[in-house]
Amino acid sequence: MTVAQWLAASGLPLAEARALLAAALGVRRELLVAYPERAVPDDAGELFARFTERRRAGEPLAYLLGVREFYGREFAVGPAVLIPRPETELLVELALHRVARAEAPRIVDLGTGSGCIAITLALELPHAAVTAIERSAEALHLARRNAQRLGAHIELLQGDWYAPLEAERRFDAIVANPPYVAVGDPHLHEGDLRFEPALALTDGSDGLACLRAVVAGAPAHLAAAGWLGVEHGYNQGAAARELFAAAGFQDIATVRDAAGIERVTHGRAPR
Repeated sequence: MTVAQWLAASGLPLAEARALLAAALGVRRELLVAYPERAVPDDAGELFARFTERRRAGEPLAYLLGVREFYGREFAVGPAVLIPRPETELLVELALHRVARAEAPRIVDLGTGSGCIAITLALELPHAAVTAIERSAEALHLARRNAQRLGAHIELLQGDWYAPLEAERRFDAIVANPPYVAVGDPHLHEGDLRFEPALALTDGSDGLACLRAVVAGAPAHLAAAGWLGVEHGYNQGAAARELFAAAGFQDIATVRDAAGIERVTHGRAPR
């Protein structure tokens, strides 16, 4: 069968089918566009058929391809980590704006997963010292692979939130995209979320437990005038601002993403 025939028989949207067939063939997608009459070898066709079956069953395209783009770079992903999402780029943008003028900013990313936030900050700010913390050994291994492949120099530590840090360590910025989906949220049983690691999605409680831990622990690890930014759910902006206020933060604000949804709350360290 030819490229065009395999694509037509896939039962998938053309863009998805083309991405999966390119992966099965080990070629760039543009080649499939240029040569739809090209014959597909049997082994590649069999692999593509398995890909399409899994995709039709709902498995995320990112896991099938093994990569997802974030901030213009490709990050390796797998079932051990949350799939990077465009809205998280807002957290990166806010952090970059906050520390860009600092001479040698110290930044820590809590719950780094694939490492997309920490690695992006390190590559965009070569003068920064970036630390990434993750409790999952498998996720930390993937983050290390991404850092090495993309040429990012970051410190990787295993543990829960601030636990791996020495008590005296201070940072100019703390960023986190913690699990914030409430345990009973029906979205956990829909779309890509069905296949993503539960520990990266939900705190097993009301969706605010991890946010509470991150915000409450931040003052002890922020330098003077240090900055904390956290991503949260669409309906958690008010709760996040309350957590920041209770921890003594100043200049608290919530920023909406491109869809108009309250996505990131941030503030300046208590005086």
